Amino acid sequence: MPSPFLEVLGLTKRIGHRVLFEDISFTINEREHIGLIAKNGTGKSTLLSIIAGHEGHDGGKMIFRNDLKIGYLEQSSKIDKAQLNGKSDEYMQLYRQYLTQMKITADEAERPDTQLSGGQVKRIALSRVLASQPDMLILDEPTNHLDLEMIEWLEGFLSRTTMALLMVTHDRYFLDRICSTIIEMDDMRLYTYKGNYAYYLEKRQERLENMNAYIARANNLYRTELEWMRSTPCARSSKARYRIDSFYELEKVAKTRIQDEKVKLEMNGTYIGSKIFEAKNVCKSFGDKVILKDFEYNFTRYEKMGIVGNNGTGKSTFVKMLLGLEPHDSGTIEIGETVRFGHYSQEGMKFREDQKVIDAVRDIAEYVDMGGGERLSASQFLQHFLFPPEEQHSYIYKLSGGERRRLYLCTVLMKSPNFLILDEPTNDLDIVTLQILEEYLKNFKGCLIIVSHDRYFMDKVVDHLLVFNGNGDIRDFPGNYSQYREWKTAKEKEEKAKLEASTKSAAPAQTSADDRNANRARRLSFKEKKEFEQLEKDLEALNKEKADIETALCGGTTSVDEITRMSKRLPELNDEIDEKEMRWLELSEFA
Repeated sequence: MPSPFLEVLGLTKRIGHRVLFEDISFTINEREHIGLIAKNGTGKSTLLSIIAGHEGHDGGKMIFRNDLKIGYLEQSSKIDKAQLNGKSDEYMQLYRQYLTQMKITADEAERPDTQLSGGQVKRIALSRVLASQPDMLILDEPTNHLDLEMIEWLEGFLSRTTMALLMVTHDRYFLDRICSTIIEMDDMRLYTYKGNYAYYLEKRQERLENMNAYIARANNLYRTELEWMRSTPCARSSKARYRIDSFYELEKVAKTRIQDEKVKLEMNGTYIGSKIFEAKNVCKSFGDKVILKDFEYNFTRYEKMGIVGNNGTGKSTFVKMLLGLEPHDSGTIEIGETVRFGHYSQEGMKFREDQKVIDAVRDIAEYVDMGGGERLSASQFLQHFLFPPEEQHSYIYKLSGGERRRLYLCTVLMKSPNFLILDEPTNDLDIVTLQILEEYLKNFKGCLIIVSHDRYFMDKVVDHLLVFNGNGDIRDFPGNYSQYREWKTAKEKEEKAKLEASTKSAAPAQTSADDRNANRARRLSFKEKKEFEQLEKDLEALNKEKADIETALCGGTTSVDEITRMSKRLPELNDEIDEKEMRWLELSEFA
């Protein structure tokens, strides 16, 4: 049996008159990886903060193993340079190693928060937490602001670690692949599921169905007992006292309401014409950094596009150019006259803190046109976004970060846009809200662009991807993220096998010790490094072109003219690939 690192017994927390959770208990064992799930505003982040010792509680107790070392990553990370003062040489060495793995330079690590992106701050904070080598790691939304490459690195690291782990995340693939236990906070109670996220979904549904059946049986019995209770006092006085006590217990069960938040939001989008968005030869650079290079694209009606790529490759800049918030250097961007944008930005919306939730929505519209002659009041529309009437009259300053994002999403969708642009919409939203949003977007009658690092969300919603590789290299992939990842992995394996085969055939039969020593001593010049990096990009592009031609030639739908052109191009491609691979091999000896 694993030994417990932490026992939480009867923990209670209130904020003013609001009870976040009451009398909750659970255990975190050695090496156990736990995912905590609950809707926004129910106290997930507060619970993590209490366990980490950053916040007090109103009742109950926590029993920690002696000398337990805890590492805590807050949802909104802040970098304080003074935190590194007095750290051991071992810590600093590990810290620098993690910075390198997370692609943070020494210069970036020394900058203040204000000069860093959200992703850089998150990676530096993660490096500091991991370098402390804790026994138990507490992570609050660790994937927020990380790009896909870093998310996948962290996923691999955490899935292998022997540290105990307590984590809150909206990233369902991340949750599924790392956590072996799921704890759900629902209606101030805890439910524990010994399995991953997929197991949790299955067993949660069973729990709800069983509970609903139990409540239905209690209701039938309750009606019978209610008739007896309403009979004359004389009739009741002759009965056993326990039956009266049992009635009141039965009444509690019969009046229980299971809140299975399966809210469905359906809106008919505003009409959108055939001309939507046309880009021709669009270029954009910031100094030497190329964002777009002769970019061309023509949006079709009802198209759902995902945009992926590492941080800094220009995804958000592209979105801002489309919205007219950022100028392009050359080329043309034409937007159709019927297009009505709805933009959900990373920065979010600035609300008045002293305003009530319902008033913030009514400032935009008293009624929301759902299409087909149906209209909802502002209050009814808010209920679709999990704001019950009592919460609608709460002040905005009382909302959690996730509740604010949910309110912001509500204000974007209630304007009935026909072209939605969502820039990192999943950050800080709970899983319940994401499920509602996914269903809405799948049925959305308009165009959609999503910039997101949430792989599960992308897989559910988009038809194809624009992949930003950096330096103006943008590729259109016909599928969702998982399909793209499978294709990319297979392609990398194929290219690696080809290079290994080429290396073996190109290697000389014998190399002298002097030659080997000379090779080890030699280093690439700056110019050769640039050439080496460019060769890798060129080989990737040429191999993709070759694969596309081979697929087209085997497809049976290509015209005669295209077949002729491709047949001429294929041997040229093979020659170019062979030439560049040989040069790559020459330089790789000294890289």
